[in-house]
Amino acid sequence: MGLRALLHGLSAPKMFSEAYVRDLGEVKLVCLVDHSLKMGKGKVAAQVGHASVKAALATREQHPALFEAWMRSGQQKVVLRMTDGDELESILSAAEGDGLAIHRIRDAGRTQIPKGSLTVGAIGPDRLSRIDELTGNLKLL
Repeated sequence: MGLRALLHGLSAPKMFSEAYVRDLGEVKLVCLVDHSLKMGKGKVAAQVGHASVKAALATREQHPALFEAWMRSGQQKVVLRMTDGDELESILSAAEGDGLAIHRIRDAGRTQIPKGSLTVGAIGPDRLSRIDELTGNLKLL
């Protein structure tokens, strides 16, 4: 998808009625950060950015109603702290098992983190109620 197509998609008339989108309820995106990697603040921000963009673009293509609801409601994002890669993988696997969209971000290894390290996992955007069942008890970063 080119930049022109992306911009058109974001500015085109809405595909779903206000009532339909409202009935979906609150929608959010959760990013889970592996805190054991000891990434700097800038590195965390970049990795969360990668996860957010990847998740948003995939949702726009695969679940346009959820994407539209998320966009209309302010693109709620929450960043949570995982103690290590095992906890991160466990939450992502549970989310995937529940039918939620997940995305794994692995580092290219050019700066602070070894190549291939799982730095961030994204869940959603999806209904807040579905995501909170898995992540509602986790700590903010």
